[in-house]
Order: sequence, then structure tokens, then C-alpha cells
Amino acid sequence: MTGTTRSALPTTPIRLGLRENLAQFLLLVGVNALVGGMIGQERTVLPLLAKEEFGLTAFTATLTFIAAFGIVKAATNFFAGTLSDRYGRKPVLIAGWLIGLPVPLLLIWAPTWGWVIFANVLLGVNQGLTWSTTIIMKIDLVGPAKRGLAMGFNEAAGYIAVALTALATGYIADQHGLRPEPFFLGLAYAALGLGISTLFVRETHGHALHEAATHTATADHLHGGLTTGQVFRLTSFKEKALSSASQAGLVNNLNDGLAWGLLPLYFADAGLSVARIGVLAALYPLVWGLGQLVTGGLSDRVGRKPLIAGGMLIQAAALGVFAATEGFWIWALASVLIGVGTAMVYPTLLAAIGDVAHPSWRARSVGIYRLWRDGGFAVGALLAGVLADAFDIPVAIWAVTALTAVSGVVVIVRMYETHPHHVVPGSPTTSTSRADTTRVRETSPALRH
Repeated sequence: MTGTTRSALPTTPIRLGLRENLAQFLLLVGVNALVGGMIGQERTVLPLLAKEEFGLTAFTATLTFIAAFGIVKAATNFFAGTLSDRYGRKPVLIAGWLIGLPVPLLLIWAPTWGWVIFANVLLGVNQGLTWSTTIIMKIDLVGPAKRGLAMGFNEAAGYIAVALTALATGYIADQHGLRPEPFFLGLAYAALGLGISTLFVRETHGHALHEAATHTATADHLHGGLTTGQVFRLTSFKEKALSSASQAGLVNNLNDGLAWGLLPLYFADAGLSVARIGVLAALYPLVWGLGQLVTGGLSDRVGRKPLIAGGMLIQAAALGVFAATEGFWIWALASVLIGVGTAMVYPTLLAAIGDVAHPSWRARSVGIYRLWRDGGFAVGALLAGVLADAFDIPVAIWAVTALTAVSGVVVIVRMYETHPHHVVPGSPTTSTSRADTTRVRETSPALRH
């Protein structure tokens, strides 16, 4: 027995389920709220800081911090899944917080824009390790029955924290200036996250090993024992549901990269105050976060595909409203609308990955999906910046609108339903889903209640 396996196995009997692991689940929800707050400290302030304190006028140059963040976070997501399988979930979580500690200090003291980019490189590593690991740990704990609900709570906690922190930093910046006061919140989040993760979070790898021992693959190509290269090809290109989820995740964060980096500048050009920009920057992730408390569990009842396809199309409609109109209140409505669409998509995509991937390589599949998804930050920032510099901001928004609509159509055409209770005849899950569900219920105490 290796040291890794030994550390992953708890001393008490393993039981899968939300109720059976409620204390640890809620603790991890709180940890992910702190993870989200680390991003929220930037959402309102940093685009304005680029223009007012560092004198950046080109949109492409301004959005380099998002591109750097997205590239690094995407790559870190990939390694987070592999590392959590090899060394356990908790060490990866703690490492992420250690790397995140210097970020607020760098943003406070940065003498040049290069320092800000470096801070966002570290933030990308922090987010990739911590957010990926909290997702994986919750999936480990709850088992198959409440996966959508678990992802809804996880993502809701993170993005409600993003929204509230964006709102708070906008208010603080309006009252005290863009630096240093808004970033004091980030210092508190990083210290709390590290302390809680070190002292109170427990390892969950043993729960995944337990589920793997009782899991039946939904198709021949989804059995256990796959190499990382095989998992990458399945998740990215070959498996219809996994690859559809990956492209939808990429496009979702592509439009979020635009919303994060370009919309605050768009609002500022229209004459809105920093406080009002902060409200709009917070409204979208707040609706997104709160909505996931409903949509995650809803996907367990109605299936994954309707929410994913519908959410992408609603996001496209909201982006069109931003491009075609002007004014605080209509933009507030568009912010609510894009928040609703994103809430429908975000936890549901993660639940779909969890439905299809075998427990023995599920952490790697989640990491690969999140590689593609968070790569969308970089693609969105660069695409939006180039188009805004070459034409104007509305042209950039319209281009992202079109890509988001196409992504929704791809889900409609290519993806099959992945939830075992909502499979469609002829889909890859149909022949085995009922047997899989029965077997899990017979072997998992969490599902006998």
C-alpha cells in the first residue's frame, strides 16, 4: 500500500450522501465562498485601476490580467485533478491557499502593470487548486444521487461571494480610492481559507475509492483504469456529453471574461459612477450565485441537457441587450438575465461530468473540463480586447453573443442526457443506467434512506 492510498483512507466507515457528510459539506461550501471572494476583490476595481493609475488605454493591454489569470487557472485545473488523485484532496487545497496569500499584497503595492499580471498568475494557480478541489471533494462526499444539488451549493457559494465582494470593493473604492483599502478583504479571505482548510477540512479521496468499488461504467469506453491521455481525449473531443460540456464551459467563461474586463469600461465610457459600476459588476454574479441554489437541484429532477442548452441561449440574449441598449436600468436587467443563464449552466455542466466520468478518473475529467472552461477567460479577454481596439466595444459584445448562441446549438445537437433518471432511448447511458442506479442504491447506505 502506498503512502498516498493510506492517507486517503479514513478510519471511520465511509458513507456517501449529503446528509451523512453534512458537516464537512457545509464547511467546504464556506471554503469555496472564500475562494470566490479572492476573485471578487478584482471584479470592480482592477479594470478601473488599469486605466486611472497605470494609464492603459488599449483594451487588449488592459485585459492582459484576465488573459494571464485564465491561462494559468486553466492549466492548474488540469493538474489539480491529477494531483488530488495522486496525493489526496486536502494537500492540494492547502497548497492553493498558500499560493493565494501574496495576491492582495501584490495588488496593493504593484508599481507597474507587470506586477498586477504576476498577481493574477498567482491568483490563477490559487483558483485552479482551491476551486477544483472543493468541487472534487463535494462530489466525493455526496455520491451520485445529489450531485447536481451539491454543485449548485458549491458554485452558489463561490459566486455569491464574488458578487458581494465586487459590490463591497466598489463601495470602498468610491469612498476611499482604488488602493489599498478594497484589497484588505482579499487578505482576510486568504488567511481564513488557509486556516480553515488546514485545521478543519478532512480528506475525501477515500469516498471516491469507495464509490469506484461499487460503480458500473455506463458504456464500455467509460470503464476505470484509463490513462490521463485517454481521459483527456474523451473529455475534450471523443465522448459526446463530456466534449459538449467542455465546449459549453469554454464559451460560458469566454463571455464571463468579457463581462469581467470589458463591461466595466463600457459602463464607465457611458458616464456611470464607480459605485453604479460596482452594482452592475455585482448583480450578474449575485443572480448567478443565488440561482445555482435552485438550478443545481433542478437538474437532478428535470435532467442536465435542458438547463445547459437553455442557459447558453439566455446568456446570448442578455449579451445582445448589453450591445443594443444603453442605460443603468436596462443594463441591470441584462445583468440579471445573463446571471440566470449562467446559473442554469454552471453547476449543471459539472454535474454532467460527474454523471459520465468513472470515479477512478473523475477528478482528472473535472480538471480537464475546467481546463477548457477557464481557458475561456483568456480567449474571451483576448478576443474582446482585439475586437474592441479594432472596432469598438459593442462589436466585441456582438461577436461573443454569436459564439454563445452557437454553443447552445451545439449542446442541443450533440449532447445526450446524462442524468440516469432522465436518459433518452438510444443514448449511451440508456442500456446500463437503470442497472447502475439499482446497484449503487444496493451498495451505498446513503441512498437507502
